[in-house]
Amino acid sequence: MTATFIIPLWADLLAIGIGSVQGAMFAAQFRDRRLDLLGVAIIGISTGFGGGILRDVLLAQVPAALTSNWYLIVATAAALTGMLLERLISRLGPLVTVLDALTIGLFGAIGTTKALSAGLPEVPAVFVGVLTAVGGSILRDLLLNRPIALMHVGSLYAIAAVVGCTSLAIMLDLEVPVFLAATLCVVLTSGVRILAVAFNWTLPEQRAIASMPRIRRR
Repeated sequence: MTATFIIPLWADLLAIGIGSVQGAMFAAQFRDRRLDLLGVAIIGISTGFGGGILRDVLLAQVPAALTSNWYLIVATAAALTGMLLERLISRLGPLVTVLDALTIGLFGAIGTTKALSAGLPEVPAVFVGVLTAVGGSILRDLLLNRPIALMHVGSLYAIAAVVGCTSLAIMLDLEVPVFLAATLCVVLTSGVRILAVAFNWTLPEQRAIASMPRIRRR
């Protein structure tokens, strides 16, 4: 992959903003945790920053969030918005699902293209893209001291990112313009996630080894 991809600042800020809104809204729902306003805001900001920081650490680069004043400003404003409007927005159930799906798609597309521009082969680039997509949610769950949603039976959270990031790498190999390829990646990732939630699609649950039939010895 020889092409150099330049990720527009607005695209990075959009992903971080949506991620921060979604993270703060998620944290604000846990009123039994007695989180104060600062705690909710920090979780929202961490959700917005988590995937991008993990991506840049893997690529041995200075985290993009530290290269401009706008990242922290946008993340903070978005987290406060998500926190203050949580009760209003949470009534619109489908909107929360769409925000979650859009976050995965945006971060997956940005992570994959940035990894490719750094010279990584397609398979490792997809891996970085998927980690970028789910990294913020993992950090969010760790801060909330709750089971990581990604590792439990759920609505194909990481699978949606794998599908989208893989399709992006394939399209770029076929010389599809990067903006179009990234847009289709976001649409595909979000679509898989939304459909999985709507129709309750899940991967098969693992069975305990102890429950497997034993081989009788002769």
